[in-house]
Amino acid sequence: MKPSPLCRRWLLGLGALLAAAAAAPADNWPQWRGPTNDGICKETKLPAEWAADKNIAWKLPLPGMGGSTPVVWGDRIFLTSADGKDLVLICASTAGKALWKRKLGTGTKLFFRGEGNMASASPSTDGRHVWAFVGSGDFACFDLDGKEVWRFNAEERYGKFDIQHGMHVTPLLDGDRLYLSLLHGGGQWLLALDKATGKEVWKVGRKTDGRGEGEHSYASPCLWRKGRDAYLVVHGCDYATAHRLSDGAEIWRLGDLNPKERYNATLRFVASPVASPDLIVVPTAKNGPVVGVRPTAKGAITAGSAGEQWRRPRGTPDVPSPLIHDGLVYLCGESGTLTCLDAKTGKEHYSERLHSARYRASPVLADGKLYLTARDGVFTVVRTGPRFEKLAENRLPDSFTSSPAVSNGRIYLRGFKALYAVQEGGR
Repeated sequence: MKPSPLCRRWLLGLGALLAAAAAAPADNWPQWRGPTNDGICKETKLPAEWAADKNIAWKLPLPGMGGSTPVVWGDRIFLTSADGKDLVLICASTAGKALWKRKLGTGTKLFFRGEGNMASASPSTDGRHVWAFVGSGDFACFDLDGKEVWRFNAEERYGKFDIQHGMHVTPLLDGDRLYLSLLHGGGQWLLALDKATGKEVWKVGRKTDGRGEGEHSYASPCLWRKGRDAYLVVHGCDYATAHRLSDGAEIWRLGDLNPKERYNATLRFVASPVASPDLIVVPTAKNGPVVGVRPTAKGAITAGSAGEQWRRPRGTPDVPSPLIHDGLVYLCGESGTLTCLDAKTGKEHYSERLHSARYRASPVLADGKLYLTARDGVFTVVRTGPRFEKLAENRLPDSFTSSPAVSNGRIYLRGFKALYAVQEGGR
């Protein structure tokens, strides 16, 4: 029995939809924390295990160290790096071939026992242009073939940086703007820039009564969004603050992160906040508090006030940023302890030691797995969920402080010596 003309049209339409779905491109990784700026992507069929001779598609030697996460769009990868005395932006293909390199600035300073340098901020791309910022203050935009579109130096425009361990903040790309927080002893500014020209859209002062290292921030801004509502979250100098996208005006200010009655003048914030539609998780430093903030908060928020969903007095990650997924919050401590919390209550589900090493990279979640990166080249893969289940522990002979990037069935791992493409089955 032949199908009717209406049925045939329906079947043809269904087939077209299924074909389009099958051909739909995989996630790009356009900036530091991925497609939704929260360390999460929808990629599947990713490996849990790899080694120098297992599940490695290719390895690309790099001209110098760096802590920036690579970004990926289509068949192109971008990352910043030291190259002798220069700080450069590198473009490579997803086939593992170097395509071009452009000088951004100069600088050879190393920070914190050689763990960081001036190539720590991650680039970002929208598939037409790529933007890169380095610790010398140089900020530039290029097209995908490496042609320069604009550049400026943030120290020349906004004042010399006064920050103990260097400027490592990653600008946030959203729509037609780049948002940059410059919080240091010489000034505290939040900036909105036109991504097409680099020109200032607005600049607001970010007030603080912090002192010592409390005036310094290494955290990058993040974006809270739910439906059509959105605002910036900026972290550092003893506070987390929310700001309107239109003009930078402050919406709320979270305090009691470095209480004045027992003030710690060395408490600098490095880990960045992370936002989901119904919760914003704000870390601090040095085993201090972690706070779950209600996105609807307004005005001043202090410990126990209505703007807080929950507050844990201790246990913050010092450098890796938090991750929120499926009603759970994951915190990776700098000493290698993974803690899982209930997102609504802050109640602990588990706290387990991963590996005895320093952790600088932020966790990434994909394919039902958490990928956690240790400084010494050990990668722990943990199944997501309220019960701890370690799936694998992998090693590469390199040093790693940058967070992984995930795109098109691959995990990209940036070491001090090389960029590695990890894929099920290798080549």
